[in-house]
Amino acid sequence: MTERRDLVPTARRLLKLASEDRKQARAALARLSVDEQVATVCEAPLSMRSAILDLVPEPEAVVPLLPPAELCFSCKHVGVHDASWLLAQATDEQIVACLDLDAWQGLAPAPAKLDLWLASLAEAGDETLLRAARAMDPELIALYLRDHIHVALKPPSDEDWEPPESAQTLEGQFYFAAKRANDDLAPLLRLVHVLFQKDYWLYFRMLQSVSEELQSETVEWALRWRTGRLEDLGFPSWDNSMRIYGHLRPERLADMPAEITVDASVEWALPVWITDLPMVAESEHSIFRAVAQQDDAARSAFFYAFIGLANRVAVADRLDLGDAETLPNTLEKAARVASLGLEHVASANDTDLSQTLRRVPLERLFRVGVGLSPEGVRPSFSEPDGDDEESEPESGGASHGAPA
Repeated sequence: MTERRDLVPTARRLLKLASEDRKQARAALARLSVDEQVATVCEAPLSMRSAILDLVPEPEAVVPLLPPAELCFSCKHVGVHDASWLLAQATDEQIVACLDLDAWQGLAPAPAKLDLWLASLAEAGDETLLRAARAMDPELIALYLRDHIHVALKPPSDEDWEPPESAQTLEGQFYFAAKRANDDLAPLLRLVHVLFQKDYWLYFRMLQSVSEELQSETVEWALRWRTGRLEDLGFPSWDNSMRIYGHLRPERLADMPAEITVDASVEWALPVWITDLPMVAESEHSIFRAVAQQDDAARSAFFYAFIGLANRVAVADRLDLGDAETLPNTLEKAARVASLGLEHVASANDTDLSQTLRRVPLERLFRVGVGLSPEGVRPSFSEPDGDDEESEPESGGASHGAPA
């Protein structure tokens, strides 16, 4: 994080120059290190990113270094259907992250969004499409195919068998036909042909899955893989995230440990470009005023813990993880609710805000704030029940998931 913050002044000077003189900005960008170029792209508003990337001398060296969520935001801003040039330069991990963040709705893939991403990958060329298919979960590819085509497997010894009407085949074994008239199958056909030509076993596995496997099991496995990857990006599972809305008994809201119990948070790779929080004395949120009075180590620990809390809010509230506005909105909600909890605990124990923040875990402060002001704070689709301090909110029947 310190390294990112150190790159910001140079990046912002370059952005100012780019708005005044593109020719000079192009020359100045070429003199920067790749890390400084990445910082310049990420510091740019989404509306400027395409223009900045156009000034970068070797975008193929910069795009793979963008945080995965920032690449997703950039693709969505230009339009996923027009983002093939970005995806062609992205790493396999970035492409999969884009799908994890944006191609899901709740606990299942969002077919319309998945269609857009696969169409853009097909437009990026056969090499990119093949890389993406090999990196993606096979279950997600199978769900994409299943949404568009019926697949029939020719019986090995039935000479009288006839393929479905309008079905086509590449090898005389699997026959597939569109589920809906006038459905644009061009991207899907490109994918099928590329797999048949370049990775026959994946081709065979996918068509067999559409033909033989249960949709519910395919969705469940795709969700499990996605959940694990999102946890690596700092987004806990939905069940885990919903703990922030667990009830506390009214008489326990003001509890405060006698000793400092907050563990120092370890640094982790943030999927977004964020270099600081508004931890200034003039902040409207008391939690930021409190952390501004602490030392550098404590502020750094708070930074990562607070981003982690905001991510829990995003997952628990089932917000769109691929939307650039989600993190600012969850940071605001986390600050507002945790500040309410901080002020209550500090007042009840006659301690100052900074000391209280050092002694009470951030997640606990958020839960206190929820208990003080539950209206409009808890997500409406799943209310936890019971009033025990350690009670867990119900998961709505899902055993896995980190929905967007």
